[in-house]
Amino acid sequence: MEMTLRWYGSKFDTVTLQQIRQIPGVTGVITTLYDTQPGELWSRERIRALKDEVEASGLHISGIESVNIHDDIKTGLGKRDEYIDNYIKTLENLGQEDIHMVCYNFMPVFDWTRTELARVLPDGSTALAYTQEAVDALDPEKMFESIAGDMNGTVMPGWEPERMARVKELFALYKDVDDEKLFASLKYFLEAIMPVCNKYDINMAIHPDDPAWSVFGLPRIIINEENILRMMKMVDDPHNGVTFCSGSYGTNLKNDLPHMIRSLKGRIHFAHVRNLKFHSPTNFEEAPHISRCGSFDMYEIVKALYDIGFNGPIRPDHGRSIWGEVAMPGYGLYDRALGATYIQGLWEAIEKSETRK
Repeated sequence: MEMTLRWYGSKFDTVTLQQIRQIPGVTGVITTLYDTQPGELWSRERIRALKDEVEASGLHISGIESVNIHDDIKTGLGKRDEYIDNYIKTLENLGQEDIHMVCYNFMPVFDWTRTELARVLPDGSTALAYTQEAVDALDPEKMFESIAGDMNGTVMPGWEPERMARVKELFALYKDVDDEKLFASLKYFLEAIMPVCNKYDINMAIHPDDPAWSVFGLPRIIINEENILRMMKMVDDPHNGVTFCSGSYGTNLKNDLPHMIRSLKGRIHFAHVRNLKFHSPTNFEEAPHISRCGSFDMYEIVKALYDIGFNGPIRPDHGRSIWGEVAMPGYGLYDRALGATYIQGLWEAIEKSETRK
């Protein structure tokens, strides 16, 4: 595996490439052209400029998260084919720049949902959190307003103000879209892009829905082992794979995370490793990565990745805000750096114990 960190670009991220370069063992970043809109064509010149900036710091681009999917593609309406054509050309430009992994999601309206961005934990740190009761009490159009004050002046992925201003319109767009229609749109998209993925050896790594159940009545399909296996079977190509995010799949306590990893051998192209602490099945918060701080056995998760021979990029996911840092919630430097070193420590211990048998 290769240890990486997500980085949003020098115009948007409070964390610098120089800081990331100093985290032991981190050799790459997972990044994006954060100021592009879903459906927009990424030029090769802009990709090259981003690549040059990263490489000048002593790191490299390990993958893109995300090339966002336009809603016309997800709903199968409007200018779907035009936006897919732009996506194909973007993938071609990425491949020509020697970038071979793209994480994306197929979630309607909200890319992820949290009801708190700064829940205060017993040690005084703050973390992202979710309670179903809070969601049930909210008007979907007010969802952004309920958390906007805790964004620390940043623009959070999936919650861009211009997108949130269209929430009512987006809900109307998806009113006739159920799980089956969303699956059909995903199949159409994947079948269209697989030829360019095969030509340039680009692994498409779909990110799970977060949380792993319907929110505000919207369809959710990338939520469990059954649905993931269905997705891979319907477009049976090794480049059609997944981002295994322990935190997103783990929102549903019925998901056996180590078992899921083993069932997806060869098709996990990217891994997000993080921990959650549950107070009830629908009330949880982002926890420090260490197993005893949350509800997951992080050793078993990392062991499963090791056992299947996972050799792709991996990154710590949402971190707490600690030590007075003011940053994009979930994406500060300090707690994610701790997570990166902890995951590497688990991997080293597993690797040495296995090779010494």
